[in-house]
Amino acid sequence: MKALNPSSIHRMVIRTPNWVGDAVMSTPFLRAVRKNFPHAHITLLAKPWVAPVYANNPHISRILTYDIAGRHEGLIGKFRLAKDLRKHDFDLALLLQNAFEAAFLAWLAGIPVRLGYDTDARKILLTHPVHRYPFLKKLHQVEYYLEILKGARLAADPSEMEIFISDAERCQAIRRIEASGCSGKACVIGINPGAAYGTAKRWFADRFAELCNRLKSIPDVCFLIFGGPGEEALGAHITGSVGDACINLCGKTSLREAISLIGQCRLFITNDSGLMHVAAALHIPQIAIFGSTDHTTTSPRSHRSHIIRMPVSCSPCLKPDCPTDHRCMDAITVDHVLGLALDLLSGGSAS
Repeated sequence: MKALNPSSIHRMVIRTPNWVGDAVMSTPFLRAVRKNFPHAHITLLAKPWVAPVYANNPHISRILTYDIAGRHEGLIGKFRLAKDLRKHDFDLALLLQNAFEAAFLAWLAGIPVRLGYDTDARKILLTHPVHRYPFLKKLHQVEYYLEILKGARLAADPSEMEIFISDAERCQAIRRIEASGCSGKACVIGINPGAAYGTAKRWFADRFAELCNRLKSIPDVCFLIFGGPGEEALGAHITGSVGDACINLCGKTSLREAISLIGQCRLFITNDSGLMHVAAALHIPQIAIFGSTDHTTTSPRSHRSHIIRMPVSCSPCLKPDCPTDHRCMDAITVDHVLGLALDLLSGGSAS
């Protein structure tokens, strides 16, 4: 494939991934793009639920929303989106999203240079297709995205994941925690018992509750239970068991609010999820519980993140729901997590 000449690119659009965790793992890619194109106007095209991940990011110029449930819904909406993109006169489309539709939209919008993986039979729509060799699928997602740039002979030095919280957001998070009854000196522990992909990724709610109860002896401890819409009952189950020191935030925060609140945690304990990657990007000490998913490709990229998993013959199965006995999660006891949590809270490295 021919090399890409950065000096010829003045305006570009980057099609972002569609999941929160993948969006967080794409932030090193954005830093690398800015390094390759220091003077370009960089626009992101993002679904509404991932766009907040990129707020305040200094490496981008603007975020356009792919309004898939409104203006851009259905086939007519796709043509409307292509028309919207044409108005911006983009020189380059960088496609982090692997689907045929992403390349089709870039082609339909008349963007002259289109770079991405040659997946989903879309090679013909790309001017700079990067062949997805089998080894690429085994890379961590951060490296997987950076390999797109390397395929076009661009610099792609690895860097840390990044999320940017404004001072106003930080102050609002502190006020919300204090208004919930936690003292200003509270030891705030974030608990994230859900997972959007399916139940196979979830450690058991009863064990999260027992863990919190056994951590309640810590002076001024306060638990924030995180979760999205539809996980309110999960949060209520845990808070009902733990009591006043436990605040159920499930379904009660925007993504930006959740990000800011995670930024105030002394420790974050989570299943493999989008918020796990948020905590990693914020360098919050965390324990990530893995079962059905592949930790080699989606582990939290931070030296302050620690994985607990029990190798069983059927893991990683990558299934949304366990068809057998959930042995990968059943093997992880409260004692496993508690010991690591106490070590991290005492300042240990848990190495």
